[in-house]
Amino acid sequence: MMPRPSAEAIDELLPQTQCRRCGYSGCRPYAEAMARGEAPINRCPPGGSEGVGRLAALLGVPVIALDPACGFEGPRSVARIEAEHCIGCTKCIQACPVDAIIGASKRMHTVIASLCTGCDLCVPPCPVDCIVIEPLTPQPEPVWSAGEQRGARDRYHARARRLARVAGERDQRLTTRASAKLDALETEAADAETERKRAVIEAALARARARAAERAARNPGTG
Repeated sequence: MMPRPSAEAIDELLPQTQCRRCGYSGCRPYAEAMARGEAPINRCPPGGSEGVGRLAALLGVPVIALDPACGFEGPRSVARIEAEHCIGCTKCIQACPVDAIIGASKRMHTVIASLCTGCDLCVPPCPVDCIVIEPLTPQPEPVWSAGEQRGARDRYHARARRLARVAGERDQRLTTRASAKLDALETEAADAETERKRAVIEAALARARARAAERAARNPGTG
């Protein structure tokens, strides 16, 4: 029996929109699930029927139709922010999985069209409904070039590492303050209130350590 293709090989065939329509948090988690034999090959509408065919050939399984529960195949699209309505809330920036939106708080935001994958994830959090998803004109050929896939993948992983680093630094600050408070409790009388405070602080420290361990498992090297 031939060994199953690696998650890396499967991920290379995905469009890297990071749109989550497949039900996973990004293209790589979906690829990992397929590599484990836990997910079918037909859950990527941006990849379309051609993508299903490529995955079928790589994995040695029959070609099947796209799962309509995940959406439907359509033209390549990008997001556009209507400048006159944007309030600069930054929620779309936080939602973009490939860092394709720029702007500052309370200032107009802009989509970098050449980086946008058309994932639609910026649309739901916008409180003023000022983001429009439009088909690219003309449609590119090939729809997803190797360079675009590689760039989107790299930006997606760089963003994940950055967010993990920022979260780790925040937890480290909280841990330092909590540890200092625990030390300060040593000077207080050993009564019920002191023990209550100690329990609250120790629980907070345990949560911070658990978050750090989870981040380390998801993003090795970030802590």
